[in-house]
Amino acid sequence: MHALMYENIGVKGQHLTFAGLDTSALAEQFGTPLLLMDEDRVRNRCRVYKEAMADFLPAGSHPIYASKALSMQAMYRIMQEENMGIDVVSAGEVYTAKSAGFPMENAYFHGTAKTDRDIAFAMDAGVGCFVSDTVEELDAIQAAAEKRGICQKVLLRLAPGIDAHTHEKINTGRVDSKFGAAITTGQAESLTRHCLGLKNVELMGYHCHIGSQIFAEVPFCQAAEMMLSFLKEMEDQLGFVTRVLNLGGGMGVPYVSSDPKINYRENIRLIGQIIDKYCLELGLNKPVILMEPGRSIVADSGITLYRVVNLKHIPGVKNYVSIDGGMTDNPRYALYQAAYTVLPADRMEDKADMICSVAGCCCESGDLIQEKVALPTPKRGDLLAVLTTGAYNYSMASNYNRVPRPAVVMVKG
Repeated sequence: MHALMYENIGVKGQHLTFAGLDTSALAEQFGTPLLLMDEDRVRNRCRVYKEAMADFLPAGSHPIYASKALSMQAMYRIMQEENMGIDVVSAGEVYTAKSAGFPMENAYFHGTAKTDRDIAFAMDAGVGCFVSDTVEELDAIQAAAEKRGICQKVLLRLAPGIDAHTHEKINTGRVDSKFGAAITTGQAESLTRHCLGLKNVELMGYHCHIGSQIFAEVPFCQAAEMMLSFLKEMEDQLGFVTRVLNLGGGMGVPYVSSDPKINYRENIRLIGQIIDKYCLELGLNKPVILMEPGRSIVADSGITLYRVVNLKHIPGVKNYVSIDGGMTDNPRYALYQAAYTVLPADRMEDKADMICSVAGCCCESGDLIQEKVALPTPKRGDLLAVLTTGAYNYSMASNYNRVPRPAVVMVKG
């Protein structure tokens, strides 16, 4: 009855399987709500990025895991074992990565509002590179580095002015974004000049990120063109030769069957062609290229299991199916109506005879997981599975209403 979207999802009898395991058995063993992560799929996606970047981008290019998508010790250990870099966006993520034993010289510290305490903590933890987009923060980095007698590596985050045509809340490359110094306004050049004048800061290059859930390669190619043109300007005007260009992340993941699937390797090949072409035309030495996949590493490596608690039928109006989780473990529908695929994990062969809204357990009318979901008429105790929950679910979870966060179980092999 259901078009299953991923090769690690299947059906055995009436039960949904995940990474070859019976989801009903896992729910019995670990309880619900339960976030399941397929470790093998996480590792395989890391390798897709690493191999494609090695094949199609300049020597030394490599991926950095955007750990805000799913930040926990287990993920940092996997990234270390897979020889991935990481990006961290808070002192909390720095702490978690370091406590997992991740080599912090391979960490990049992002964030638009780093406090003096954050900067000091990250430097003392050995973070390799900071990513900054304001004069105030650069001056704070300079002061902290001077105090420690070190020279801190930095990338400058720029806004290339690219509209990636994604959701308003996750579109970050436009001139009016809160992220990055705009190229077209002259602020990027001004920030570069300021950074080059700081004696305890070593400018390595530039960073941009144009948004998330982007399914076409064209916006990434446009961003690469804009950034390379700026690199050439800075070389000609200031004599600054860029060693590192970080093109950010943002490649999409299908959440529902109508979403397109992405060939990540092919996208990287096409981006590599553009970089080769423009570096040749501009007479520019090719910088090392970094990319920051987050969602595309973990989103479709995770699913969440819930138990049905209640069914509320409003004749002629609506059906609500209440579950034992909700916006506390997945706030994305409440925030921006994120689409998800919901499956009856222990009734996979039953006919879907009801359209309903899947509602969470919180005392909040906006606590919904998904609306207009087709399911077999549920009963108390039925198991529901929500697919593609590996990214921005656990990392955005809260204890609102004092509801506990779900367990996270890694499965492999």
